[in-house]
Amino acid sequence: MSCPVSPKLDFGGTTPYEDYVHASVLHTLQQQWSKDPREMSFLVITQVMELYFGLLCFEWRQAQTELRADDLRAAVRTLRRSDLHLQALSAAWRPIARMTPTEFNSFRDALGEGSGFQSGMYREMEFLLGEKSASMLVPHRAVPAMHDQLEKSLALPSLYDDVLAALKRKGFDIPQSVLDRDLTKAYEPSAEVEQVWATIYRGDDRELLELGEALTDIAEEFARWRYDHLLATRRSMGSKVGTGGSAGVAWLEKRTQRAVFPELWTARSHV
Repeated sequence: MSCPVSPKLDFGGTTPYEDYVHASVLHTLQQQWSKDPREMSFLVITQVMELYFGLLCFEWRQAQTELRADDLRAAVRTLRRSDLHLQALSAAWRPIARMTPTEFNSFRDALGEGSGFQSGMYREMEFLLGEKSASMLVPHRAVPAMHDQLEKSLALPSLYDDVLAALKRKGFDIPQSVLDRDLTKAYEPSAEVEQVWATIYRGDDRELLELGEALTDIAEEFARWRYDHLLATRRSMGSKVGTGGSAGVAWLEKRTQRAVFPELWTARSHV
């Protein structure tokens, strides 16, 4: 049977691609509020970032499901895939970071009080990484569905909580006080957890080593995203007050000092 030499062109009304991707809907979501052509670049990149935030949350919830089933191999595959998404997310800063202050200011007023600080999906991503704070719910009160989702996520285990629970089930001495902690609070480092990771890194269990390295890759790439955000902001607007009234560079500098999955970094000193 011979293969067709040209693609099918007529699908009658719509196309399978449109039905699956909804591209025509996506391309109606960019609504410029200024006449500056650079705003379109900023708007599309911001929307792409939002899509990646949602994708990362999806992947990390999938990894949680696999961890709870003690399928560490599958969880590592999912975590590795999410690290590639984080790399793409970080790359999205480059066009914004190359805007001069004058270019950014040409459409900045159109943002009004809008700020990435108000992104509910980014906040969900932070919560999944253990960066929790009840005060971060406040900006989302005006969007009840998002506020309710974040309030729920605040009280649920983070990705790292599920990792530590899986290690406990494998016989490692994870303190019960760490597993039973107040999940609405930011994760704080534990000397006992640090020793567990040091033991894993001294050992030869490839599955556990791969888990540790996959998590470290995510922590490193997330830190890089935060730092690139800081640099892009510093380059485009200096130390001005951020859009939405945030402290701008000062706030971002503070956030870059926090590391997720902290014991994975400090345990290396004991190996």
